[in-house]
Amino acid sequence: MLPYAAYLRVYEPLTAFAESERKVWADYADSRDRPRRANALNAEHGESVMRLLGMPPQPVPAQESPNAYLRRVEDRLYVCPWQTRLRSWLAFSRLRGTTPVKVMDHLVPKAVAEQTADDFDKFKRKAGSSALRTHIRTTAWHVPPSWFVPFDGNERWLVLGSSTPGQDVTTATGRNLIYVTSMAQARRRAARALNVLRRHLGDVSSNFDVEDVARWLEEFHPHSLVELDYGGLVHLMNDDALQADQSVAELAAALTGLDTGQEELAYAMYQRVILRWKSMQQLESAN
Repeated sequence: MLPYAAYLRVYEPLTAFAESERKVWADYADSRDRPRRANALNAEHGESVMRLLGMPPQPVPAQESPNAYLRRVEDRLYVCPWQTRLRSWLAFSRLRGTTPVKVMDHLVPKAVAEQTADDFDKFKRKAGSSALRTHIRTTAWHVPPSWFVPFDGNERWLVLGSSTPGQDVTTATGRNLIYVTSMAQARRRAARALNVLRRHLGDVSSNFDVEDVARWLEEFHPHSLVELDYGGLVHLMNDDALQADQSVAELAAALTGLDTGQEELAYAMYQRVILRWKSMQQLESAN
């Protein structure tokens, strides 16, 4: 079972954290026991599966995860905490709010669901709204168009991995597609996109979710790094599809076309992105 999800992450410099947390993350970075990048997604997914397969299922871990994704640029350490407990609480709240009660009772026993909701309410009252900020956003079966906005096509990093003869290439180890940029660039591109959309499309831009992403980016240290990781979605795409995927560049071209009066180009580029990911989303309900 593979987690067919993509991730938008923010890595803050170590200096952005409270003094008590800095030593924790510095020691963590030096630890030999922490999950390495290559296995981190599998480790995260494995933890979730074990909790949900338990009797009764445990939608949210009892303690916050001590793990994080790390990046180093020269001698500077950047940290993106997993925040598994917080992210699970938020995801559970969304699921409970959008799922009929009878269906929800089949997914999670009523007593467990109510206890989980109560625990989250207590956490929010004690910690405050600022503690609800997550460094990681997750989406299943596709990448939202707004997630492409903070990046440039030249920031694309593709690894196709290696497979043994006869092996399905989509299951090869090491495959990945990632974009990484500075927070300054990400904010600048999001602001430009918002400006273009508002000037040319008015309120329609609200459907693009760019404003939501822009606001989220403003919550972090200005010297942070922003990363788009295709994650488990690479297992739904063969090598040709991954190499042909230029969604970031295509969406940038669509915005430029819209801003320069090239409406046909803008529409064509935007449709390429939308249709690519619409076909991916349809795999969720395929046999």
